Amino acid sequence: MKARPRTIYLVRHAIAAERGPAWPDDTKRPLTPKGVARMRRVVRGLRELGVSVDVVLTSPLARAKQTAELLVEGLKPAPALNVVASLSPGIAAAKMAETLSGFKRSQVLALVGHEPGLGELACWLIGSKAPVPFRKGGICRIDVPASSPNGSGQLIWLATPGMLRRVR
Repeated sequence: MKARPRTIYLVRHAIAAERGPAWPDDTKRPLTPKGVARMRRVVRGLRELGVSVDVVLTSPLARAKQTAELLVEGLKPAPALNVVASLSPGIAAAKMAETLSGFKRSQVLALVGHEPGLGELACWLIGSKAPVPFRKGGICRIDVPASSPNGSGQLIWLATPGMLRRVR
């Protein structure tokens, strides 16, 4: 019997405070109130589409963790949340994908991270030559074979945050 593919949602963090003197430590930049409000509507759109997730993996940076927390808060049933350093900015796509092997029992995962890393990971998963672009709060769904995600995944959909906010 052929194993069912795993579903991976790649989620770029929502709108965050601008870099600069107010946030000299980039790892601590939070979401803006506008970013929080818009991401809540994005998650509501996901819920309307019937999306459910077993586990949310997030970068340790504040803006990604806050985005992940909004996913957990808004999806039903609430998925588990794990902070993983391999989703930090500057990590190679193959290293990010290795993280999936630690969650073999999870069929549906959401990975919350940053650009350009998420776009490069999507490219690596589907075997594309160019990274997939993500807007802040944007999400894509990629189905990957349970055996080996490298280059054999299928991009099911890519949605801008505006599209997901309009789902009713």
